Amino acid sequence: MTVQQTSTLTPTRGAPAQATPSRRRRRAYAELTLISLVVGISAWWLVVALHLANPVLLPPPPTVVRSMVEMLIEGTLLIHVAVSLARAVGGFLLATVIGVPLGIFMGRSARIHAIIDPWVELLRPVPPIAMLPLVVLWFGIGEESKLVVVFYGAIFPILINTIHGVRTVDNTLIRAARALGASGRQIFYLVVLPAAVPSVVTGLRLGAGMAIFVLVAAELLGSTAGLGWLIMDSREHFFTDRIMVGIVALGLVGYCINRSLLGLERKLVRWRPAQE
Repeated sequence: MTVQQTSTLTPTRGAPAQATPSRRRRRAYAELTLISLVVGISAWWLVVALHLANPVLLPPPPTVVRSMVEMLIEGTLLIHVAVSLARAVGGFLLATVIGVPLGIFMGRSARIHAIIDPWVELLRPVPPIAMLPLVVLWFGIGEESKLVVVFYGAIFPILINTIHGVRTVDNTLIRAARALGASGRQIFYLVVLPAAVPSVVTGLRLGAGMAIFVLVAAELLGSTAGLGWLIMDSREHFFTDRIMVGIVALGLVGYCINRSLLGLERKLVRWRPAQE
């Protein structure tokens, strides 16, 4: 009797080992990321040290770090980051609020898709920079114009990926839900939306990247602060170290936004591992 009880309890000890491969993958990913950064920065430093590039045009990493620390102590870098982040997030959120619901409607309704899709395909290839003259004429050079330019750059990836996510839901899941007696509304909320979330989040990540990308152009419109303005102003004064600081700050802002969206994906779709 005692032997039987022991044999039934022993399998539970092996349960924690199931998480080991996942932890190993995360550790390996972190190690590869660190190695990549070290190799890249070392190569940059080596190029300057061997005089393969003019240090005035390509400042070495210590010079850039020193300038970044100085700007952090002065508080100017944080101001530029805060201003740019507000503009990028504002345009991105506006694109999300409009792009995701519109993409769902277009994905679910062939008529709505037929009405709106021609305009999407007409405007999508036009780069945001080409829209700057009209945006200035319509909205001036204030914050509204910057918001519009960022919105224009971010909405199309969000819209297209949302449509794709809704349209490519596995019909087997829908038929199974109908067989179980689910209503159309239940199928939409319990089957279509969860299945479309990975594609929607991918669109959000692409849209966030485009928002950062377009931000530099948007901050050419009468700005006196922001990372894009910092880069352009430093170029006029030939402060290449500060140009690099602005570029690094933009990259870090984009990286943080992307990691936040990956975390959102993991919470919304626990059954599907998020892509790094």
